[in-house]
Amino acid sequence: MNQSPLNLFVTGASSGIGRAVARKFLDEGYAVWGTARDLTRLAPLLGDPHFHPILLDLDDAEAATQAYAMAQAEAPGGFDVVVNNAGYGVFARFDVTPFDVWSKQLNAMLLTTLQLAQRQLLDLRTKGRGVMVNVASLATEFPLPYMSGYNVAKAGLSALSESLLIETVGTGVSVIDFRPGDFRTDFNTTMLQLSPSTQPGANDSRMQGAWEVWDQNIATAPAVEMAAADLFQAVRSGACGVVRSGSFFQTRIAPMFERLVPLRWARAVRWHYFGLK
Repeated sequence: MNQSPLNLFVTGASSGIGRAVARKFLDEGYAVWGTARDLTRLAPLLGDPHFHPILLDLDDAEAATQAYAMAQAEAPGGFDVVVNNAGYGVFARFDVTPFDVWSKQLNAMLLTTLQLAQRQLLDLRTKGRGVMVNVASLATEFPLPYMSGYNVAKAGLSALSESLLIETVGTGVSVIDFRPGDFRTDFNTTMLQLSPSTQPGANDSRMQGAWEVWDQNIATAPAVEMAAADLFQAVRSGACGVVRSGSFFQTRIAPMFERLVPLRWARAVRWHYFGLK
């Protein structure tokens, strides 16, 4: 008798890390339910018979939770792995940007994701096993300049994962705080479309310098398939807690440097790295 495939639910599967994760798990024999705000953007995955497209918009928490619940009911035996990945960046000065911009970002990336995670955790605990992955970022440890909303949202997801690690002891549920660094994606292009200005730092040399460094980092970063492979290995090995993914410098050298030197030195190095003096 053939064994039924394991089931994965991943938000933000239309591009970047989310799409790479969906592709990797499909290649490894999983059935995958992947979400997007626009189903046409899931076209690269639709040729796989084990991929199931889900319309889900984090701006609508109730509809997003209902979409997850429908997918959970459709998946034979429910989900074995859930990956909360969807999110976006806004590159702007915190003080002069309308607060609605930050409110919308935090509601989507943090509050709606928490609402989804609550339902997901209940399902996993009822099942008695499974893995919850909350995709945070190395920005949790090294906040990115002029991306305050993103930094706050990702730090919140890391705090959620740490909290759930305590609550899930002995339940059969594993929680992974996945922290990717820079990867080659269209993250910056999308961020420009969502930011108040399409010319970051046009009237602010500090912002312009920080954007140029950030943009260059993305252009020269590892391929996004590396993040998907690292996450799959973490799930397969039964890992819990923080899992970093990215270049050797970002995932090994920088965290070690932060632990070994005084905080003010570490800040000075980070600020200098982004051209902030």
